[in-house]
Formats: sequence, structure tokens, C-alpha cells
Amino acid sequence: MEIKEGVSKQKSGWTWIPSLYFAEGLPYVMVMTVSVIMYKKMGISNTDISLFTSLLYLPWVIKPLWSPVVDIFRTKRFWFITMQFFISIALFGVALTLSLSNFFIASFILFSVMAFFSATHDIAADGFYMLGLKEHEQSYFVGVRTLFYRIAMIFGQGILVIIAGALEYFFSKGSATTPAGIRMAWITVFIIPAVLFLLFFLYHRFVIPYPEADKPASVSLSHNFTAGFFTPFKEFFKKKGILTAIGFLLFYRLGESQLLKLASPFLIDARDKGGLGLTTGDVGFAYGTVGVAALVAGGLLGGYAISKKGLKYWLWWMLGAINIPHLLYVFLSFVQPSSFAVVTACVGLEQFGYGFGFTAYAMYMIYISEGEYKTSHYAIATGFMALGMMLPGMVSGLIQQAVGYQLFFVWVFVSFIPSFIIAKYVKINPEFGRKSK
Repeated sequence: MEIKEGVSKQKSGWTWIPSLYFAEGLPYVMVMTVSVIMYKKMGISNTDISLFTSLLYLPWVIKPLWSPVVDIFRTKRFWFITMQFFISIALFGVALTLSLSNFFIASFILFSVMAFFSATHDIAADGFYMLGLKEHEQSYFVGVRTLFYRIAMIFGQGILVIIAGALEYFFSKGSATTPAGIRMAWITVFIIPAVLFLLFFLYHRFVIPYPEADKPASVSLSHNFTAGFFTPFKEFFKKKGILTAIGFLLFYRLGESQLLKLASPFLIDARDKGGLGLTTGDVGFAYGTVGVAALVAGGLLGGYAISKKGLKYWLWWMLGAINIPHLLYVFLSFVQPSSFAVVTACVGLEQFGYGFGFTAYAMYMIYISEGEYKTSHYAIATGFMALGMMLPGMVSGLIQQAVGYQLFFVWVFVSFIPSFIIAKYVKINPEFGRKSK
């Protein structure tokens, strides 16, 4: 049950926005990235890793279908605080399942449930952000929320993975890791965010404000609800050039969607298996800290560039930036450099290109969402975004197992072709995204 309305409805965004958006980013990175590294270290094949962890995108694909439920029943505050408690329980559950002989299926089920909780948390938290702040405050804190979301990524796929690497050796009680040591390390690592989410739940329960606008939508569960639910979907698919737009959303990250699932396994796999033989801690540093920092830098530069000359001007440049750096993984797979600095530089450059290139994708979703149903249409666009990551990711491990890392990364690079073809037919207002003088 929610606590009764507090004495003060107005609280500084600094007291809750950093923690709320850290809490939004962490379960996503645990489900989509940390799970990949954990499963690889615990002996799961690349085929199974890519297939099953890609299926975990599904709650984000279909979240527009249940977002009206969050609007109609209870408050946004109730939903995201409740989800934080359930996410904590799910993380504790994952830790417990890792001691079982059938840990893979048991943990996958809990990751699936946690993904559903996380997607629901996203809906409620993003809605609450618009209700809990005045318009000028929303603009002021937009950079803050993005920053703490990225910090959650660094904490998850960087710091926690580095900790896992250190614990693998500690629990193995020797110079080399053992299966039992690896298992105990990851059990411990999943307990850390579980405790953290319990603290988020308690903190936000008492600190998050109660804005007057945060009320259940006054829509009956009858014909009005049905009509109101389906109208945004109908209007979205009636937009001019929508099939081209959907194709662009699905194929823009075709190469990246496959690379994302196999980058960490490639870095971890032994050199005689075509990988680079890095330790868990090395991957946490290269991919989870340097890589994420480069991703953030690329995104900031991309946003600045679009504000100067608009999305249309930068579209082709950014499409190239997100695809051409995949050649760095072709280089790494053929040369297999022993220098950790070279590997880290390649990972950082690829992630910088991804951050810069993804800016165009994010702005295009905003562009096609313009209109009366802006919020709903953006949610639908993000659903197609997740679908574009899920489907190619599911088969990426199968492709890699069939052809090896070298040809797989060549395939990832040539996967740019559909997006370049579709981009030719994309129509964008030249002024969109450009800062008005």
C-alpha cells in the first residue's frame, strides 16, 4: 500500500532523478549485457546465449501493449516503486538459481520476469518524469537522467563485471579459475544489485514526491477504453511513408544487433577458439568502462552535431559511423592482437561510432512520433527498435558457430547494406533537430 501524501509535494529533482534513472538503467544492463558475460563464463554455448538473451528483448518490444494499464490503474509512482521491489526479488532469485544444476533455464525464467518488471518500470518512470517536473525543469534535467542511466551501464557491465573477475580468482583459491569459483563469484555479484534495489525501493518510497497530476487516467474499462487504446496504433500506421520508417527502424542497427550479442563472448573465448582470451575483469574494463565512456562521448557529440545542422544533414554520416567501425572487429578476429591496449582502443572506437550513429536513430524515432499521440507513437517506435535488436540477435550465435568469428564479423559489417538502401527513401524535414537561431 502507498504511503499517504506527504507534507511537501514539491521536491528538488536532484533528490530523486539521479537514483530513479540509475534504477531504470541497471536492470536493463543486467538482463541484456551482464547475463551474456555470466552465461559465457558458466559454459553456455554462443548459440544458446544469443538466442535466449535476445528473447529477453520481448517485454520492451511489446511494452506499448500494456502501457495503458499503467496509465489507468494506480499512479506512476506506485508502479515504479513496486517494480523496484519486484526487481530486487528477481535479482535475489537469479543469484539463488546459479547454484542449481539446471541454472540456465531457471535463471532465464527469472531474467524474463525481471525484463517484464524493468519494462513496466520504464513506462512508469518516464511518465512520472513528465508529471513530477515543470516544463523548464524537464529540459534542465534531461541531461541528468541520461547521465545516470549511462552510469548504471558502467556500474553494471563495468564495475560489477570487474568485481566478478576478481571474485572468480578469490573463490577458486588458486592461480586459475574453477567452475565452482566462477559460480560463487556470479552468485555474489547478483546479490549486490539485489540489495541495491531493495535500498532504492525504500529510499524512493519516502523521498519521491506526490505530484497532483499523477493520477489514474479517467477511462472506463468499456468501449471508451478499447477505442482509446487502439486509436494511437491506427494513427501510427496511417502516417505517410510509415512502411519505409518501420523498415529503417528494423534495419538501421542490423549489424550492431548481432555484434552486441557476440562481442563479449569473442573477447572471452580462448585464442585457439578464435577469441582474444581476455579475463572477466579485462572485459569489464574494456567493454564496460572504456566502451561505455566512449559511447557516451559519441552520443554527446552526435547530439551537438544535429543541433547545429539538423538530422537530415547528418543521417548518412551517422549511418556510416554506426557501421564502418565494425571493421575493427574484423581486424581483431583476424589479427588477434595480444596487446590489451590495442583491444581496448578498438572496443572504444567502435562504441564511440555507435554512440555517434545512434543519435540519428533516436532523433528519427522522435521525428516519426510527432503529432497528437506523440507519447504512444514514441512507445510504438521503441517497440520496433527492440524488435530490430531481438530478431537478428537470436540467430547471431548460430551464424557465428557455423562460420567462426572471422567470417561472422565480416557478415556483421556487410549487414549495413539494407539500412543504406532504405535510408535512400527516408524523408526528413531539413530543419528538424536544428537549434533555432
